[in-house]
Amino acid sequence: MSIDLPNNLIAITVAAFVLGWLLSAISSMLGSKYRARKRDARDDRIRALEAELRVARTDSEYSRGDCEKLEEQLKETMTGLERRDNVITDQQAKIESISRNLKESVIKTRELRAELADRAAESVHAEAKIREVQTELSVAEASRDMIATGVLQYDTESEDDESEDSPGRDGQPEFGKALT
Repeated sequence: MSIDLPNNLIAITVAAFVLGWLLSAISSMLGSKYRARKRDARDDRIRALEAELRVARTDSEYSRGDCEKLEEQLKETMTGLERRDNVITDQQAKIESISRNLKESVIKTRELRAELADRAAESVHAEAKIREVQTELSVAEASRDMIATGVLQYDTESEDDESEDSPGRDGQPEFGKALT
């Protein structure tokens, strides 16, 4: 079903359409100039307020986003602070424990030093006694050797007489006399 229209009719239709479009464009241009002159100041104020409202809403949304980010950072910071506080508390407990152990060790060390000093003094005294005994023993051996060789002579009879008469000798042997 195709309809054959004459070419003149199509050209007239297109020309009418273009002419209508031109007239409406001219009419809207003239009308907009007239409307622009009649524009109410309150309309401008309303448009400005609407624009400010849009800007404020946009800023508000950005601020909400920033606020949420800051809240997340605050939560992370708080958990970090709590962890740090726990670590500090643990470290302080360890320091106190180590300090107590150190004090106890120092006390034990001092006690051991005192004990070792006492032992050393006892050892020195014992060594001095041993040397003294060794000296007495060597003197006794020397005396015995001298008696055995005849260098020392004990006078048993004269000793009783002399002890009564001369208290200065006290039964000490005489050197250079032969033993009888």
